[in-house]
Amino acid sequence: MTDRLSFQTALIHNDYVAPEGFAAFPQAIHHASTVLFKDVASMRSRKWQDKTAYTYGLHGTPTTFTLEARLAAIEDGKHCLLAPSGLSAIAMVDFAFLKSGDDVLIPDNVYNPNRELANWLTHDFGIAARYYDPLVGSGITDLIQPNTKLIWTEAPGSVSMEVPDIPAICKAAHAKGVLVALDNTWSAGIALRAFELGVDIVMQALTKYQSGGSDVLMGAVITQDATLNHRLELAHMRLGFGVSADDSYLVLRSLPTMKLRFDAHDAAARKIASWLQTRAEIATVLHPALPECPGHEIWKRDFSGAGGLFSVLFDPRYSEAQTDRFVDSLKLFKIGFSWGGVNSLAVPYRMQHMRHNWLHQGQLVRLNIGLEDPEDLIADIERAFKAL
Repeated sequence: MTDRLSFQTALIHNDYVAPEGFAAFPQAIHHASTVLFKDVASMRSRKWQDKTAYTYGLHGTPTTFTLEARLAAIEDGKHCLLAPSGLSAIAMVDFAFLKSGDDVLIPDNVYNPNRELANWLTHDFGIAARYYDPLVGSGITDLIQPNTKLIWTEAPGSVSMEVPDIPAICKAAHAKGVLVALDNTWSAGIALRAFELGVDIVMQALTKYQSGGSDVLMGAVITQDATLNHRLELAHMRLGFGVSADDSYLVLRSLPTMKLRFDAHDAAARKIASWLQTRAEIATVLHPALPECPGHEIWKRDFSGAGGLFSVLFDPRYSEAQTDRFVDSLKLFKIGFSWGGVNSLAVPYRMQHMRHNWLHQGQLVRLNIGLEDPEDLIADIERAFKAL
């Protein structure tokens, strides 16, 4: 009997191990479903929640652990969990901290898929979802019930751009033992220090500025508290959330330039928003850095930047058909959801279908200002105005 392996087996089993000591700037991409253990004792001693070791690809590889650590550092958090999308990150929070009979408060300007999820929780899971005025501030204390377990916030609202008073909401919530979660996607953790304002849980859609290429779907949930993170880890495991090493690498590759890109988006967006204020076609520019945006004074107090996303309300004399024609006439701005990529985007919204008490007149169009020359974007908008 020979110890020599057959050709087929030798294709699978090989004793070669690459030498240690290799170093390069890019993070290595570790693909894995199965993770190998050196012996049975090692397998039995490892715990999937202990990120000092590896158990199964779904629970993390060096690639995903590195991304989680870097995202936590950006937010000044201690723990981070990745999810397949921003919405799945929201779901992770809901299923970690809510059960049948509980109550959750959600701002009326919330990211619409969050609203859809909350309505599903209400209809099929016995969790009461109630909506509040995003500018309620400390007045939220009057809405908190004995069964209220979670308050969602979004700063600002990703379509109508109201800026909430996060510290006031957190103070009122914590006085009654209620957790506060913040969708901090708009500022990417760059322009708003959420934990310093009292937030317990930060959620982000990494699809936006962290990716920067309009080519990745991913979300993250970040905390400072180990007990909260433990509950999130259980929800993460039970829901089977995982992200690919390749997508994680794309986000890791983009993070070093995120602040530079964010600042460039911000500068261009402010220039275009200020120009739009001078146009008779526009009734209101909903940009948090401008005084006419609801919550502007709070933005000045709590934020250090604004990124590239804002909305405009057209003069009420223009119908939906006319503003749709305006959007269709844009050349450099493309029609599509999301933001944070290099390409500018425009999306018209039917606010009456999205908000319980939308009282503003005029059609709303949301603009994502990309990394094109702002003068070219202004010229594109000016040409499209003629289609009105």
